[in-house]
Amino acid sequence: MSEPASASPLGFSHFLAQSDTVGLLVLAILILMSAASWYQIVVKAWQQWRVRVASRRFLDSLEAARDYQEAEEVFARASPEEPFGRVLARGMEACRQLRSSAARRGFEMTSPDDFVSAALERGVASEEYALEKGLSVLASVGSTAPFVGLFGTVWGIYHALLSIGLSGQASLDQIAGPVGEALIMTACGLGVAIPAVLAYNVYQRANRNLVGRIEYHAHRVFALLAVGSVPESQARRVFALPEEEEKAEGKAKRRA
Repeated sequence: MSEPASASPLGFSHFLAQSDTVGLLVLAILILMSAASWYQIVVKAWQQWRVRVASRRFLDSLEAARDYQEAEEVFARASPEEPFGRVLARGMEACRQLRSSAARRGFEMTSPDDFVSAALERGVASEEYALEKGLSVLASVGSTAPFVGLFGTVWGIYHALLSIGLSGQASLDQIAGPVGEALIMTACGLGVAIPAVLAYNVYQRANRNLVGRIEYHAHRVFALLAVGSVPESQARRVFALPEEEEKAEGKAKRRA
């Protein structure tokens, strides 16, 4: 009796061996997109962690400041990667410009408060812009990778059917194998897009929360710059974050 013929091996390696230049180019594009998205994922995670640590240290130090001079000393020791300190620096720079008698004005301001407030708003906008860097890569990969993989699948099916037509074999086993292999490109596209989309949503939410904290901090800085000093009993309240204030109020109500 003759031994049964072994089935031809099918899989990713067989798909690569049978792919033409277009199929390999599509796969290379997916690999590059995946590498770019994972690079941004790792970099943004590292940046978020460093900003969180530096910001917490800066805000803890700023809570001890009681006047403008102490706030300047706290800023001098702040990390350059710390967004809350940079917003404070914008407000301080605006105050120095207002006190400078040598500065020539193009028009008369109605209120110095508007000038300081505009400087703080520019600081918040600048930090928001910095936080958004790199997210466009994740958004682009997440939205286009499935279509790139689908194009590779369509091209792979076309290439497989063309080869089957030239060979003259149209049985089910001759069609299912190559077509199934072509669907690997769709799976690759989804595998590239899903992590990018998830990371984009996570970082977008984290950035919105951080920008909200920075805006809240800018209002507190404006109060410090306008008054010039902070009573010791109100220092924690001036520089506390909204959720910290809510926790403190809840504890006070429970004690009462």
